[in-house]
Amino acid sequence: MITLNEEKAVAKVVSDLRKIVGDSEIIIVDSSTDRTAEIADRLGCKVIKQVPPRGYGAAYHEGFRAATGDIVITLDCDDTYPVESIPILVKKIQEGFDLVSASRLKTRPTNMPLANYIANCVFAWSAYIVCGVKTTDVHTGMRAYRREMLQNFPYEPASMALAVELYLGPARSNYRCTEIFIDYRERVGVSKLQPIAGTIGTFRRIWKWRRFRSLDDIKATPGTII
Repeated sequence: MITLNEEKAVAKVVSDLRKIVGDSEIIIVDSSTDRTAEIADRLGCKVIKQVPPRGYGAAYHEGFRAATGDIVITLDCDDTYPVESIPILVKKIQEGFDLVSASRLKTRPTNMPLANYIANCVFAWSAYIVCGVKTTDVHTGMRAYRREMLQNFPYEPASMALAVELYLGPARSNYRCTEIFIDYRERVGVSKLQPIAGTIGTFRRIWKWRRFRSLDDIKATPGTII
């Protein structure tokens, strides 16, 4: 999980996680000015401070590098995602998938503003038209990744749109990817969404992984990390 001032939610989320994952490592990359890191550390999480903040993608990249398990689960720390779905994600990885995405968008979630829902549908539609990748939710914060894939797949960690690249890229690169549907709950705390920057970054990542572009050209893109 990456965190930015989540002191109201972190204790509950970590407690719920422990009931599901036992003593598996819980990594938090934190850029908070409140007590989030202190609470997470007290609850036995591995806390990595990233101050000053370097952004959503850079924080996830730091977490991926720190992870030691064979399966890496990403999760927002605002209590919106159902941790009880983690065993389903893990089972899919064990069945042979490299990436399992937990889509919020089987229908419009009650707690998602209409504008956000429409934007997410447009993003998913664009990903199919431009990249040829079928997905319903390019921006979900809940996924399971095979760590070996994260180590080998070239991605560009900058910007809030890293989640977009981390589904479209592996799918275009012939990794085994699939989706499940989950319930999406009301968040605890304040949203950190940046609509304009997020929209620009999303369309840039979709265009980067367009279906008529050579994968070798993509891997040679400046700024890409392997």
